[in-house]
Amino acid sequence: MVRPSRCSRLFQAAFLAASLLALPAAHALDPGAADTLRQKHAELKPRLASNQYGQPLFLESTEAPGQLKGEAYALLDYPLEKVAAALRTQQQWCDVLILHLNTKYCRAAQVNGGQGLTVYIGKKEPEELEQAYRVDFTYKADAGPDYMDVRMTAGKGPMGTSDYKILVEAAAVDSRRTLLHLTYSYSYGMAGKIGMQGYLATVGASKVGFTVTGNEGGKPAYIGGVRGVVERNTMRYYLAIDSYLKEMDAPNGEQQERRLRSWFSATERYARQLHEVEREDYMEMKRAEIKRQQQPR
Repeated sequence: MVRPSRCSRLFQAAFLAASLLALPAAHALDPGAADTLRQKHAELKPRLASNQYGQPLFLESTEAPGQLKGEAYALLDYPLEKVAAALRTQQQWCDVLILHLNTKYCRAAQVNGGQGLTVYIGKKEPEELEQAYRVDFTYKADAGPDYMDVRMTAGKGPMGTSDYKILVEAAAVDSRRTLLHLTYSYSYGMAGKIGMQGYLATVGASKVGFTVTGNEGGKPAYIGGVRGVVERNTMRYYLAIDSYLKEMDAPNGEQQERRLRSWFSATERYARQLHEVEREDYMEMKRAEIKRQQQPR
């Protein structure tokens, strides 16, 4: 057997150290988190197998005084190690978040002395960054053999919101499948409440979410109001993650365009809730926004 030289071992150690330094800021993983998520998978199996979404997906929302939360659970046909590798860095998450209609810009940045993301959130149409809302997220990520955890949090969000969170965890269900859990939540005070009331009284008056509340003329009636708002955005974020993962094996030069097409097509499957703009308008706007976020600032 040929033994590695001392020089070779030193090189390997230096390479490993450099690789670790390049990883995102980590936090201690909950040792029971993977089992908890797998238990959730067992609980949701019937709903993942048969539902209104036409895919193994479950979505729910909750409203508490001054707080809204949306959650999505999805069974992915990828092993955990592939999901964790695709969703571990700030830049990868910027490539995910920019697919969302309201994300106008995303860049890896230093936030509160640590790793983070600077994100601008705005209208569903072309917009100058100066007119959009800047949100600075802290970013922490970690992964183990059967579990990954990513946390993006901001003290201040758009339109009078606070305690803004995008949390993603995933656990291996078996050697080839992963259960992903997305949480999107925020708090709001009086200013945010007034702004939301204005939105719901005007352009948002006819918009709905995904929770079925009853039956109207033989068709499902869907939840509206603030829970409808948080459900629509939770779904948009989930579809951004799903579209990003679907194209991770495409040639590098084609991934961006294919992800944009995939996200828009996915949202059109739920046009009652998510249709806002036409395909070419979305594609043209996003191409320009991606080009903008790639330029030095």
